[in-house]
Amino acid sequence: MKRIAVFCGSSEGASAAYKEDAVRLGSLLAQQGITLVYGGSSVGLMGAVADTVLAEGGEAIGVIPKKLVEREIAHASLTELYVVDSMHERKAKMAELSDAFITLPGGAGTLEEFFEVYTWAQIGIHQKPFGILNTNQYYTPLISLFDHMVEQKFLKKDNRDMVMVEESPESLLTNFRSFISAQN
Repeated sequence: MKRIAVFCGSSEGASAAYKEDAVRLGSLLAQQGITLVYGGSSVGLMGAVADTVLAEGGEAIGVIPKKLVEREIAHASLTELYVVDSMHERKAKMAELSDAFITLPGGAGTLEEFFEVYTWAQIGIHQKPFGILNTNQYYTPLISLFDHMVEQKFLKKDNRDMVMVEESPESLLTNFRSFISAQN
């Protein structure tokens, strides 16, 4: 596992716990020699995770659409920055560059990125681990919805079980390593 895509908000959110976990994840990635692949912003949780990776000597690759370069304030100090034409290209490039995917708290764009990776896994486009860092129970309502979807027979249990959910970055990375070794 050389590169992990992180989907997260361009805001820091209402709880200090969100930024704390973004910083903790960034630190772990740098310490473990895993390159960060993310949305390319210098603000919010995106900026926090990238700043931490870079401050601790790691590598960070950003992928940002032209329309968001100014609004999200593209990070100027990244190892590499791809400027693409659309959100679709952003997600495709991040998927191409990454061995796994982590979703931190965020808004509609974060969910869009997560759900595309989730859908791709369900239909066999990739066999990469992906998961949710459920900081401060942020994603608990979404996780309950997944369970409801299974109960109502709109989501197969096997597909529900694809989503790794943890409350610490350490646990999520440990699960990713187990997933990757099981594939070999």
